[in-house]
Amino acid sequence: MKRKFRLSPFSYPIIFFGAVILTGTLLLHSRYASAAPITWIDALFTATSATCVTGLVVVDTGTFFNHFGQIVILGLIQVGGLGIMTITSLVLFLWTKRVSLLDRVAVGQSLLHDQSFHLGHFLKRVVVWTMLIELVGAALLYVQAPARFTPFSAIFHSISAFCNAGFSLFADSLMHWRGNWGVNLVFMALIVSGGIGFAVLVELYDYMGRPFASARNRARRSLSWYTRVVLTTTLWLIVCGWVVIYFGEYIGFRRTIPFNDALLSSLFQSVTCRTAGFNTLDIGKMTNVSLLIMIVLMFIGGAPGSCAGGIKVTTFRTIVAFAVAQVKGRQQPEVGKFAVDATTLNKALVLTLFGVMLVALAVLILNITEGGDLPHPLARGLSLQILFEVVSAFGTVGLSTGITPQLTLSGKSVITLMMFIGRLGPILFLAAIQSYQKEQLYRKPEESMLIG
Repeated sequence: MKRKFRLSPFSYPIIFFGAVILTGTLLLHSRYASAAPITWIDALFTATSATCVTGLVVVDTGTFFNHFGQIVILGLIQVGGLGIMTITSLVLFLWTKRVSLLDRVAVGQSLLHDQSFHLGHFLKRVVVWTMLIELVGAALLYVQAPARFTPFSAIFHSISAFCNAGFSLFADSLMHWRGNWGVNLVFMALIVSGGIGFAVLVELYDYMGRPFASARNRARRSLSWYTRVVLTTTLWLIVCGWVVIYFGEYIGFRRTIPFNDALLSSLFQSVTCRTAGFNTLDIGKMTNVSLLIMIVLMFIGGAPGSCAGGIKVTTFRTIVAFAVAQVKGRQQPEVGKFAVDATTLNKALVLTLFGVMLVALAVLILNITEGGDLPHPLARGLSLQILFEVVSAFGTVGLSTGITPQLTLSGKSVITLMMFIGRLGPILFLAAIQSYQKEQLYRKPEESMLIG
């Protein structure tokens, strides 16, 4: 008797994200989205970048696409930011007042660090909170500069910032606002809010909801270990990136930018490297030191269950704890007052390894397709630009040194695939593949191997 084939719950996000991207591609390729025709690969690239909240573009969003095309992109960003499984499960919940176990597992995997939550109530809070934060952000942007941030433009940029998409209707992204503290602070607040995860936002709200509560109640409402790890790691990465980028660009800043603007620009670029994709500096003219630290920040990304990509701050913190434990000769990697369990450590190591392997493979392919016939003296600097572009796609960041529009058909296809994998995460694809494999009911004899 043949075994009945069933889709794994891990396959659902892949299928639904693919369907959304396909729908977006068809809409962007239609004659209603732009005055000039767009190729299928460019439409697919743009739809993938929007749905995967990346921000890499091959055509200028503000001038190439008309109002309908921009609305399509905005819709793809919102769907991608919330997560297609979140929206699907919310619709099912509101329609039938019931959510299947498969949806519960899938949303639990994508939104929270555990699955012990009331799905219906949580999804309502996610959508309400998202809309509220985005509306507040849009209102603040409109107040800051009503002439440039029209109501639609303010909403577009607020959603793009909170969803960590990086799409902008301005050709120079946010370089015009480099010295504007008000606009920069609004964008940074939206980026960080969208990058720390919905579970952390909800817990912070519960924690700060009653500032005048008794000491006993405040003790009960202390932040969880997970939330503290996310917040402290995020803060350290932002500060370290801020310092390195400032000194990496110090010579250029000293010649061209006032001190206050230099500090603000460095801070903004450190924040936006957390998979947001906006820029107030010309990325193509930054030093190698700055580009390298930005590559590291982009690869790490934001927090699990957020709009951000990358291997996530918790993975990075676990790897650091593991390295420290090895140096100190300890058996358990410690993060704060707890030790990380073996299962979490294995997932962190596998995710990091697969991320590095995917990036290395994509960089190799792009070096072949974009400059494989050039001798090294003529292609000098191209490898760093390609590495930056690949990590930006994998981390769903959207920052670019400027080579994206010039990529070949093969190059655009590779970047498109990296955005898709980076948004859903290599672990999800690995879990989907493993879910269809037969369980191995035997073990082979083990043997030690010389290492190092």
